[in-house]
Amino acid sequence: MTERTNQFIITLAQLNPTVGDVEGNAAKARAARAKAAADGADLVVFSELFIAGYPPEDLVHKPAFQAACRTAIETLARETADGGPAMLIGTPWVDDGKLYNACALLDGGRIAAIRYKANLPNYGVFDEKRLFARGPAAGPVTIKGVRVGVPICEDIWLEESEDYENVVECLAETGAEILVVPNGSPYARDKNDVRLSVAVARVTESGLPLIYLNEVGGQDELVFDGASFALNADLSVAAQLPAFAENITTLRWVRDGDSWRCSAPITPLPEGDKADYAACVLGLRDYVRKNGFPGVLLGISGGIDSALCAAIAVDALGADQVRGVMLPYRFTAQVSLDDAAKLAGQLGIRYEVLPIATAVEGFEAILSDPFAGLPRDITEENLQARARGTLLMAISNKTGAMVVTTGNKSEMSVGYATLYGDMNGGFNPIKDIYKTEVFRLSALRNGWKPQGALGPSGEVIPPSIITRPPTAELRENQTDQDSLPPYDVLDGILERLVERDEPLAAIVAAGFDREMVARIDRLLNIAEYKRRQAAPGVKVTGRNFGRDRRYPITNRFRDSGKALPEPDQSLVARAGRASAESFDG
Repeated sequence: MTERTNQFIITLAQLNPTVGDVEGNAAKARAARAKAAADGADLVVFSELFIAGYPPEDLVHKPAFQAACRTAIETLARETADGGPAMLIGTPWVDDGKLYNACALLDGGRIAAIRYKANLPNYGVFDEKRLFARGPAAGPVTIKGVRVGVPICEDIWLEESEDYENVVECLAETGAEILVVPNGSPYARDKNDVRLSVAVARVTESGLPLIYLNEVGGQDELVFDGASFALNADLSVAAQLPAFAENITTLRWVRDGDSWRCSAPITPLPEGDKADYAACVLGLRDYVRKNGFPGVLLGISGGIDSALCAAIAVDALGADQVRGVMLPYRFTAQVSLDDAAKLAGQLGIRYEVLPIATAVEGFEAILSDPFAGLPRDITEENLQARARGTLLMAISNKTGAMVVTTGNKSEMSVGYATLYGDMNGGFNPIKDIYKTEVFRLSALRNGWKPQGALGPSGEVIPPSIITRPPTAELRENQTDQDSLPPYDVLDGILERLVERDEPLAAIVAAGFDREMVARIDRLLNIAEYKRRQAAPGVKVTGRNFGRDRRYPITNRFRDSGKALPEPDQSLVARAGRASAESFDG
């Protein structure tokens, strides 16, 4: 019996792949394997669909893309003939005309085994049943004499049911000694607690230690936070990797009776507002860098939304890649001008003031004939936002810098933003952040600098911006009776409408004014068309606009606010599957 029989060394490659960059992702895998070899590892593990980048969406259906992924995997497989560590790496895989979400074991110069994802998520941001074929539950793969179970992401997430294969149970029954789970699990607040509870349930059921390896990085609106971890069979935490950063960690597992055990450093994870802020930084950073923008610019108004976005941008990219532009009109207060200039100075960004009176008055002059005989209203006010948007986009087109938009979730929910004006641009880091959290994050950043942030330490947002009472300007399609309640009330109502889909009666019962609830619900509904045209932005909540919450624009249904009626079961002759099958027959 060799010494290695009682020791199994696994390197976790928590890395940031780029969707579609097959060669770049393969290079990352190659470098991680070299690090694993230097650590004496038997195996190096990568995240779900690593070679393609996750999620590849419909790109994965292109035959040329499938072939590129296959070629990269074959090349990496040949390289394992050097006797170094085996690789478990996620890839799309075509077998017998079907496309699978797969994990390939590369060892000894060969593709030694392939395992397919059996349970395909089709909720929230996931759409895998449309993209992939469902794989069978399979037994473990053997690596250096150790039987390793490879359930892929969703394969550990739910209990067994009619639509869900119990992959972990199958692996335990077929002799797996340890579970290695490659994941593409996007960030949401408190997600780490959910992941840990799922992993604990699988370890409890199977009696097997478990490694949860998650990717890190931004992909369009999704942010993957990493935060990979491992559990021993007794449910103790064997290792915890950092969040929001690439990390390569080698774990030494030692045989402990009939099981394997590991003890490694535990990295503390950011939680709550700190985690949300870190997600916004990473999401913006990767959107800019992966899409090749040389930097960003944004309108600096002297208000809190643009101030927070500027701080996030500097933390993500560095001050030299951020440009602030103040675009004042005759109604712009001197305090806003002063605060905008102070913010730019504290962040160290390039800053300029471009008055827009000439542009707005030019628009009004052009529109004098079409508007003849019509009273002035919100239309003229919206010309300010449209002039600002036009000028920012012009600077973007000339310089290549991406426009960062600055609308928060509260105001986007109720349509308090102007189409083709202040809500258009390349990306919005606070799109999924309610206004009350905008204030919290701004105050938080003044006393805390995230790990890896490129901005200055200490106070970065002038306190006068944070403490100034917020005012919401009316926007297009709104009238005086649509004025908003205080933001804590507004966000309390929106959280129940947007995140939970609660009926109006339940929200009123929770203590909110009936008329106000109905008004906010109406504004939420009629603003759907605006949100469809908004820039993408970081997802941090359970239900963001665009990926999770998709309502029809043309929609006549409105909740009356009355208590929901109970269904009349006496009208149903035979309920359930038997009735449907009888009818079909």
